[in-house]
Amino acid sequence: MSGPFIGVVVAIQRASTLDGCHTNGKSLYPEVCNTTPAEPTPPCEAAYNQQDMSTPANTNNDTSEVVKPTNFLRQIIEADLSKGTYAGRHWGGTPGDAAHHQKGQVDEAKIRTRFPPEPNGYLHIGHAKSICLNFGLAQAYGGVCHLRFDDTNPEKEDQEYVDSIKDSVQWLGFDWKDAQGNSNLYFASNYFDFMYRCAVYLIEQGLAYVDEQSAEDMRANRGDFTRPGVNSPYRDRSVAENLQRFADMKDGKLADGAAVLRAKIDMAAPNINLRDPAIYRVRHAEHHNTGNQWCIYPMYTFAHPIEDAYEHITHSICTLEFEDQRPFYDWLLNHLREGGLIDAPQPRQYEFSRLNLTYVVTSKRKLKHLVDSGTLTGWDDPRMPTVVGLRRRGYTPASIRNFCERIGVTKDYSWIDYSTLEGCLREDLENKAHRAMVVLDPVKLELSNWAEVFGSAGHLEPCTLPALPHVAEGETVAERHFSIGREVWIEREDFVEVPPKGYKRLFPGNKVRLKGGYVIECTGCEKDADGNITKVLATVVPDTKSGTPGADAVKVKAAITWVGVADGLQAEVRLYDRLFTDAQPDAGGKDYLALMNPESLKVVTAYVEPSLKTAQPDDKFQFERFGYFVADCKDHTAGKPVFNKITGLKDSWGK
Repeated sequence: MSGPFIGVVVAIQRASTLDGCHTNGKSLYPEVCNTTPAEPTPPCEAAYNQQDMSTPANTNNDTSEVVKPTNFLRQIIEADLSKGTYAGRHWGGTPGDAAHHQKGQVDEAKIRTRFPPEPNGYLHIGHAKSICLNFGLAQAYGGVCHLRFDDTNPEKEDQEYVDSIKDSVQWLGFDWKDAQGNSNLYFASNYFDFMYRCAVYLIEQGLAYVDEQSAEDMRANRGDFTRPGVNSPYRDRSVAENLQRFADMKDGKLADGAAVLRAKIDMAAPNINLRDPAIYRVRHAEHHNTGNQWCIYPMYTFAHPIEDAYEHITHSICTLEFEDQRPFYDWLLNHLREGGLIDAPQPRQYEFSRLNLTYVVTSKRKLKHLVDSGTLTGWDDPRMPTVVGLRRRGYTPASIRNFCERIGVTKDYSWIDYSTLEGCLREDLENKAHRAMVVLDPVKLELSNWAEVFGSAGHLEPCTLPALPHVAEGETVAERHFSIGREVWIEREDFVEVPPKGYKRLFPGNKVRLKGGYVIECTGCEKDADGNITKVLATVVPDTKSGTPGADAVKVKAAITWVGVADGLQAEVRLYDRLFTDAQPDAGGKDYLALMNPESLKVVTAYVEPSLKTAQPDDKFQFERFGYFVADCKDHTAGKPVFNKITGLKDSWGK
């Protein structure tokens, strides 16, 4: 990592509870998860259980110290590699059961990770962290990362989301192909036959049963943290009965909600997730991939570990809400390995804290409401925290990758200040984004002596400025070309009739430099009948053109940006800001809709310098004095330029 952190501000908050997972801040990991002989605990477990719980160090832009971000998962993987935990495992070339993989060659991939999104919506910045983590670890350690669509819920999934997810992963700079060019793009729905086979095996071993209680009774009998659960009246059915009823579920003989298949573990387990969790339900719904082939679908907690084992994943990396599902993950894979359905060594699950970014809501339900209600223009609205929204806003893949690297990977419940992401963007664009002048709130400035100085009122004087102020040694400096004439556009705030103390810009009798042009002296202004300023008046000071001999003979205290009336381009500029005014808009039961920033979007008609005439959609610029902007990827055309503000030159939300 080159360069220091960019203003990482982390507010630490320890999570006291996780619904259904924790009580009194303690994880509920009962010994019941070891009901079958497990594989020997790998050496990395110690590193995992004792991992560094610290958060990224607070730094600022003034330090030259490079702070190494925390990533405890690297310790785990390095321990596994040093001990050869997965060195001898085979890979069948494609996902498959134990027999399939045993027939394959020793896996050339040292580790296998996966990014397993459900295709039921658009990815957001939190998913970007997971993408960068899983694909990044695979790259760093000679491994392969699978892109797996966890499409086990037919009612909410769609091809639109599949396509968007693939595009987002690739835009971030990652690929699911291995070193030989083989694709590792998979769909969980293609494993339904094997999942069904696993379920049948559990029934045959007396480890699963069909429960036909109502949903209400099942919920009541599950118990809570203060009382154990109650056995289902169907729990002691015979294997034969359970096999028949499960076949009836599969054959469509039971209605939605009439029955579920449950794992038989322990209804008194302290970890509620081990109280006979449901692993299959009836859903008469068409699936985007399998059509109407199935009317029963696996629950995520059942499907997830099987998918990992089927794909020979080594390190299954999840967010902390799955921490107390790990005992069931291990319970299931231990039994399937014992039955010869999956190969050893089996995957191990590790959890990290999800990304909590200030001024952002990442709930799919809440984001969908903003889109469906018309509050925002779509999933790619530049104010959205979705990958497509960030992309349209003008964020670069490099800035997001750097952000995800710098915030580190821990198990702490922490908040990352949004300015950290903006800082990574500024750092990426500082030496890439061509400069340009823009006038966002224009008022006309007339140089009344122009004809006298240059011989003609229509004379246009060519001007140049570097496109980039800082270039590498030996690199050619690109130039911007524009003209100054009798009339130019300036910012309305750059003129006052009566200057406040310390004001250095235009007021009657004061001189300033038009950046890249001439020194001018203000003589006054014109107003309309209501007293509004309609024109600023000034004279040009001869022989003061920037870059010419003697140009600095006349000293001024300020230089202002401007755009020529003769060659400036009218453009629509969308001034985006943060969507919420509260740093944690949906925390603590807050009404996030009441906290929306009324200034999150302001659209102005501006003037930009002619060097932007050739700007293409998604081209990024630094508009001098105002910040970084991007030509909108959807609406920008040569005939109607549209620019989005990405971020300012500095954090305006700092505390």
